[in-house]
Amino acid sequence: MEEKKKDSGFVIKDKRFSGDSEESRPAEEKPKTAAEDKRESANEPQSPPEPEFDFPVNFSNFVLSLSTSALYHFGDFPETEGAKPQKNLPAVKQTIDILDMLHEKTKGNLDANEANLIQGVIYELKMRYVKEKA
Repeated sequence: MEEKKKDSGFVIKDKRFSGDSEESRPAEEKPKTAAEDKRESANEPQSPPEPEFDFPVNFSNFVLSLSTSALYHFGDFPETEGAKPQKNLPAVKQTIDILDMLHEKTKGNLDANEANLIQGVIYELKMRYVKEKA
């Protein structure tokens, strides 16, 4: 009966962590057969390679990302090509409030360019919001 279990192709391994330093023990792995490799590669979803981003992740790009989100909710960008853009003014107000909060919380910690950027973005979005609301 034990031979049947060994030949079934299933390996049960307990990967739960316990306090007796299982991490320091060498892993017991048996070499994979060609059939196992084929099964594993067939089960793995083939996803397209992710695009590489050339811009750095910094405060200025974060503020610009939030402002782009607000512009999307103003209806400047349609969801799909040929579709009519939809306005979502409550989402715009929320984004403006987030930018306001971020401006207040970062006061004194920004360089001149970052401070000018966030102030300008908030001003422009608020003016546009008032115009759209009327």
